[in-house]
Amino acid sequence: MLKLKFAPITFFAVMLWFVACTPAEKQVNLPDVKPPVAKIEPFDVVSKHGHTRTDNYYWLKNREDSTVINYLTAENNYLDTMMAHTNDFQEALFEEMRGRIKEDDSSVPYKLDDYYYYTRFVTGGEYPIYCRKKGSLDAPEEIVADGNALGKGQSYFNFFTSVSPDHKLAAIIMDTVGRNFYAVKFKDLSTGKMLGDKISNTRGGYQWTNDNKSMYYAVPDPVTLRNYLIKRHILGTSADADPIIYEEKDETLAVYLGKTKSKKYFVINSGRTDASFVQFIDADKPGKPIVIEPLKDNVEYSIDHAGGDVFYIRTNLDAKNYRLVQAPVSAPGSANWKDVIPNRENVFLEGVDYFKDFMAVEEMNAGLTTIRIIKRTDNSEHTINFGEPAYTAGIGYNPDFNTNIIRYSYQSMTTPASTYDYNMDTREKELKKEQEVLGNFNKEDYATERVMVKARDGKEVPMSIVYRKDKFKKDGTVPGWIYGYGSYGSTMFPTFSTARLSLLDRGFVYAIAHVRGGQEMGGAWYEDGKMMNKKNTFTDFIDCSDWLIQNNYVAKDKLFASGGSAGGLLMGAIVNMRPELYRGVIAAVPFVDVVTTMMDESIPLTTFEWKEWGNPNIQEEYEYMLSYSPYDNVEKKNYPNLLVTTGLHDSQVQYWEPAKWVAKLRAMKTDNNRLYLYTNMDAGHGGASGRFRRLREVAREYTFVFDILGMKEVIETKPKIEKL
Repeated sequence: MLKLKFAPITFFAVMLWFVACTPAEKQVNLPDVKPPVAKIEPFDVVSKHGHTRTDNYYWLKNREDSTVINYLTAENNYLDTMMAHTNDFQEALFEEMRGRIKEDDSSVPYKLDDYYYYTRFVTGGEYPIYCRKKGSLDAPEEIVADGNALGKGQSYFNFFTSVSPDHKLAAIIMDTVGRNFYAVKFKDLSTGKMLGDKISNTRGGYQWTNDNKSMYYAVPDPVTLRNYLIKRHILGTSADADPIIYEEKDETLAVYLGKTKSKKYFVINSGRTDASFVQFIDADKPGKPIVIEPLKDNVEYSIDHAGGDVFYIRTNLDAKNYRLVQAPVSAPGSANWKDVIPNRENVFLEGVDYFKDFMAVEEMNAGLTTIRIIKRTDNSEHTINFGEPAYTAGIGYNPDFNTNIIRYSYQSMTTPASTYDYNMDTREKELKKEQEVLGNFNKEDYATERVMVKARDGKEVPMSIVYRKDKFKKDGTVPGWIYGYGSYGSTMFPTFSTARLSLLDRGFVYAIAHVRGGQEMGGAWYEDGKMMNKKNTFTDFIDCSDWLIQNNYVAKDKLFASGGSAGGLLMGAIVNMRPELYRGVIAAVPFVDVVTTMMDESIPLTTFEWKEWGNPNIQEEYEYMLSYSPYDNVEKKNYPNLLVTTGLHDSQVQYWEPAKWVAKLRAMKTDNNRLYLYTNMDAGHGGASGRFRRLREVAREYTFVFDILGMKEVIETKPKIEKL
């Protein structure tokens, strides 16, 4: 019979074994195979400002052409051949990372009216199961939607649910391609049967009307993918007849749909990267949308309603770091905006949640999040203490207005994701759950640091660092990995990762560079890394990379870098600017053909993002983008080892951008370093779906790095099974 046999020291004792006794820097003999060579077909991209760009690989844009598919397949086959000697290691690494995950896991339930909702996973399951219990957590479980059943047989599957206000119906919203086009089906939760209604080709919104009879949703343009319509579906009718509630005709704007905390109003937000405007509709008596304040350049705002006759409005009008104002529902325009939380020079207002007696304010101060609790009756306030130098915290999902308990999330690069309930009256917090990490994980074995790196122009750039204490030596000998993003004002938080432990346990230092273009240091931090300041993003990242080497955190010949999407643009820029600084780079779904994309108004990342990157119709902006666009600046020189990934159905960064970039690099680079392109033929921008499929992609990326360094150590994270 089979029994579990555990190591004698502890249940989670680690067992180390070696696939091969390989020195840390042993050279790997790669197969003598020639890489695919993309044919050259010169194509003159539209001339601008007296300048014509010739693109030899423009032909890769046609995904319906078998020649294109054959080329992408050839690149995949080349990668498989060149990495075939690592297959056993990749599988072992995948099992190592999977072994840290509690497979039969569940979320902390939240209470909504008389129901407790939660998600859970089962052993071996790729997708969540949405569940609920009525009245008590001891009540029988009801399954709202089983992702494993719905996703069975799908090469790609992503889904979520939305339950009607009376809890009798559920909308099940599914994408089976990876291009972010969702189909919506409806389930009767009392019978478990599916209704006949189906809405196709939607993207976002999904707000029920308060009478439970219809749903609002957003529709993207089938070519540009810009959300431009808000429609309403009445249950029992054909979706083909769904009326248009609002059409956004301004092609620089995308439209989104939400609902206020009070559930009294639908909110229609039309926005681009620099500006937005909001309309509202009474959710009980739907009518024509009413504008809060018309669109103005460089002004963004969002609204909420928490009862009474006022809207709360978060805005950057006269407030680079945002302020909170209120205005009467009857006259909500900016002439009537009155400060509730004024703009502050060094504190960025990220968001506010509203309760009957309190406001919870999420703020960013010097790159770190705080949650401030304000009592409505007397404006007294206090801040929740977290106690680590680098961490991530945020207000969670709090649907109940009439409560003094706020749920928030917390994690750091050494502390697994945790969920807390906090009593805003007594200031007592209760840990509801900390992510369980199987194996021998002990967070005391790891250390995190937060340093400020002086950039070349004198600005101080935050950088979060983590390493395993017993593996780290500050002597300039250990390998390192640095990650960055730096666009759209998106903050890169220092989060925990079970997969990353496979780097740290092998002695890697891992760093996140919080470069300009994000919003870690406030609104000005974003402004200083976009448009005509975009190059600050790249130089900040390079300066952080240099700092790691100069301060002996990382060996000068063992630094790797990674980034995805706009972070892939960052990777493309740094390998053009400082290729010798990095031993290897992983660029995931990289946005590398900036100028061509910004000139093509028929594809995503165009008109409504001109205020992020630049408008090519303006010569100065065209020339600036051209000066850093990775694809346009490939030169005949040495480049580091490169692994580039994409998805055939990517709707944000089209697959042809990385494909063209790799083709051009192959033709021009003068080194013998590795250059691999992997195209997921079944996925889009987010890569593989499912919690374990995605781990296989991480295992490939890590193996790419470990193989370059000649590292073959595998760490067993599961208890050993032996026959007795």
